[in-house]
Amino acid sequence: MLRHPPKKPGDIPDIQNQLLELKERIAVGSGKIPADLVLKGGKILNVFTGEVLSGDVAVYGGVIAGVGPSYKGREEVDTKGKWIAPGLIDAHFHIESSMLVPSALASAVMVHGTTALVADPHEIANVMGLEGIRFMLDESMSAPVDIFFTAPSCVPATHLETSGAKLSAADLAEFASEPRILGLAEMMNFSGVINGIDQVLEKVVLFQGRVIDGHAPFLTGQNLQGYLSAGIGSDHECVGSDEALEKLRSGAYVMIREGTSAKNLETLLPLVNEKNSRRFCLVSDDLHAEDLLLRGHLDFTIGKAIRLGISPVVAVQMATLNPAEYFGLKNRGAIAPGYIADMVILDDLGKFQVNSVYKGGRLIADKGKAVNYETSKANHVVHPFLCGELTLERLAVVHQGGKARVIETVPDQILTKISIMDLPFKDGLAISDIESDVIKICVLERHLGTGNVGIGFVKGFGFKRGALASSVAHDSHNIIAAGVTDSEIAIAVGAVRDMNGGISVVDGEKVIGRLPLPVAGLMSDKPLEILVGEIKNVKSACRNLGCGLEDPLMTISFLALPVIPALKLTDLGLVDVNNFKIVPLFIKG
Repeated sequence: MLRHPPKKPGDIPDIQNQLLELKERIAVGSGKIPADLVLKGGKILNVFTGEVLSGDVAVYGGVIAGVGPSYKGREEVDTKGKWIAPGLIDAHFHIESSMLVPSALASAVMVHGTTALVADPHEIANVMGLEGIRFMLDESMSAPVDIFFTAPSCVPATHLETSGAKLSAADLAEFASEPRILGLAEMMNFSGVINGIDQVLEKVVLFQGRVIDGHAPFLTGQNLQGYLSAGIGSDHECVGSDEALEKLRSGAYVMIREGTSAKNLETLLPLVNEKNSRRFCLVSDDLHAEDLLLRGHLDFTIGKAIRLGISPVVAVQMATLNPAEYFGLKNRGAIAPGYIADMVILDDLGKFQVNSVYKGGRLIADKGKAVNYETSKANHVVHPFLCGELTLERLAVVHQGGKARVIETVPDQILTKISIMDLPFKDGLAISDIESDVIKICVLERHLGTGNVGIGFVKGFGFKRGALASSVAHDSHNIIAAGVTDSEIAIAVGAVRDMNGGISVVDGEKVIGRLPLPVAGLMSDKPLEILVGEIKNVKSACRNLGCGLEDPLMTISFLALPVIPALKLTDLGLVDVNNFKIVPLFIKG
């Protein structure tokens, strides 16, 4: 057992106690006195040298005091035949996309070896502004995993949508000295940076000297150079090896993403070698609760990287030491003296099979189960839905002749394509074409009561009938819905509004699936297992309508994101992301 609990941010320094603890830690490392805890005889992954070395790990006061042979401890754990790795760190995670509140997410990821993560709360910030960020900070304070944040840089993400809040540099100033906010979150408005827009660059200046994360899909050449010259240090949007290599050569950390919709590991991993491996991080970005339960977290990604041929120690390095050093998280990410005793015990290194997890030298997970931790019920953060009934008249689209721009989904990506197609019509109105797998899609503004409704068509859902609606629609999180008929779309949207947030599936006049998300319309107040059961129910309802997408909930949630190419839909209309402008549905001439 620990004699002294790890220090928490905000603790008042006690010099005499710290001096005593330091002397005793040195004595433990020197082998003069017993440790609090010793992991005996394990195979230790050294992320500094790439070696696997046998020995003991001695822990005192939540900190590793020594690594080597023959340590004694008040508590000794036999790890012979097992591997000891540093606790995993996810360098880029959107908690809201898991649909779990921070404390519930922490209990879900810790059993997979994750002991820290860095989250960008721009989802809830786009709904509730500063109040949403404060909620995430407060709700995560007592979590068993260290949850750090970056300050949202783009609320709203663009001028091409209506969000629930607008955050300026002056608004973000209160977080510049917050110890758990490590810097500025992904700068999605790369056009604003390159074109020197004051309101954008003011946020960059506010966080100069600290971490500034990037978001620059397909940005290249001199525009990339100008973007990175602002002090931006990373990018997680690379989908091709040439793009990633150019950013790597330009000094940016490349965050290789393996989430629910965006899976880039297999494409980008061949770039990693012994000369450049320290410039990569493995991240989740957006990871759905169902994937978290069924496949795992970073343990899954590391295991997949090893299967794809990367050295196990290098794979671990990209999810431990590399993110720790990028974010300036001192004394984290390695098994070494003076480092925080966040450790993962593995039964199988090649499969990266987690046996147990220690946080600050304290056992927090064993054989897939949390130890001495229960998720408390979250306080609701209610954000009213200021949208009226979505009538059939508001959904009607007059067919204007000619071909139309149609959003085409891309499997396993949040990118879309622009398809130019003929749309069928009835009584002069454009309608869905289920034979061509094209259905109507709409986005209804829910924050300010503007009454805005953007309408388009989408290809790739496979619906033969029915509709799907959700209040999770990146990044402004208005209500998005896709369906075969206008009446089904209207019913699905009404069900989401009546739940004050969530996901609904409709068949005809009947709601056949509901998933309440009472926390800002983004997150559940339930633990992982119950939430996943509700997710499975709505997915099953989608399959009953003919949907063949692996995760229709995640797919539809990104169709309103106007910073990811190529064609998206917001409450203001269709967005040509490549040209960063609203475009009409029909193409004249």
